[in-house]
Amino acid sequence: MAGLNPGRALRRPALWRPLVLVCAGLYFLVPLAASVVFTVDVPGEGVTFDAYTQILGTDGFVSSLLLSLELAAATIAVVLLLMVPAMVALRLGAPRLRPVVEVVCSLPLVVPPIAFVAGLGTVLKWGPEHLSRTPLFQTFVAIQNPDFPVVLVLAYVVMALPFVYRALDAGLRAMDVRTLVEAARSCGANWPQALVRAVLPNLRGALLNSAFLTLALVLGEFTVAQLLGFRPFAVWIVNVSGSQAQLSVAVSVLSLLVTWAMLLALASFGGRARTASASRG
Repeated sequence: MAGLNPGRALRRPALWRPLVLVCAGLYFLVPLAASVVFTVDVPGEGVTFDAYTQILGTDGFVSSLLLSLELAAATIAVVLLLMVPAMVALRLGAPRLRPVVEVVCSLPLVVPPIAFVAGLGTVLKWGPEHLSRTPLFQTFVAIQNPDFPVVLVLAYVVMALPFVYRALDAGLRAMDVRTLVEAARSCGANWPQALVRAVLPNLRGALLNSAFLTLALVLGEFTVAQLLGFRPFAVWIVNVSGSQAQLSVAVSVLSLLVTWAMLLALASFGGRARTASASRG
């Protein structure tokens, strides 16, 4: 023991870790900086922020953004209403079915968006052709209303399943669901009350992660909306880029910065929630 050097006992941090962080930072920051320079540097005029000041007044910006936010809110509500009770029931009553549910929820990751939207388009065309004289025809018309296309909500719910499943599964693994539910039931709560009052408060971080991932998915999704003929925010950005390239890049930069800000706020909120729960414990 006397021959051991205490300094060698302490493991030095690997030199490659800061290098990896620097490379990753450059990988993300250099394209972002180039995009910002492109939006503010006008040849012959110098530095100008007209591309940013014109965003709110551009035709279609507000309507497309509001449509995407409405679609995101509806998608978050539907996917959480479907997945939270299903995941809790799966963990309590049928844990052996977990691999099956995991595979089913992961299928959207292996199905190309083109194939997915091609199937949707075939179903939507099949409805008017075969159900034109039935009450279901009005349902097919209603879900394709351009003011609020419900078909996009259904498509986004399917596309968000892998991310929501992973987030909720991680949250449920970090808590003893069975003990919480049994304690709530022993206090006289029914199953919905046990879920709302005992499980959901301890699942706050996972719910926030699921909501944020779904929001980012809806705001950035282009293929399905474009091929089905709708014009949410991502489609509007691509359409306006043909005539106003600087404006479209400025909107993309702002949306990226807002997404990062939301991610940091979510991480901060989750950290404060964990600290508060640990201090109470």
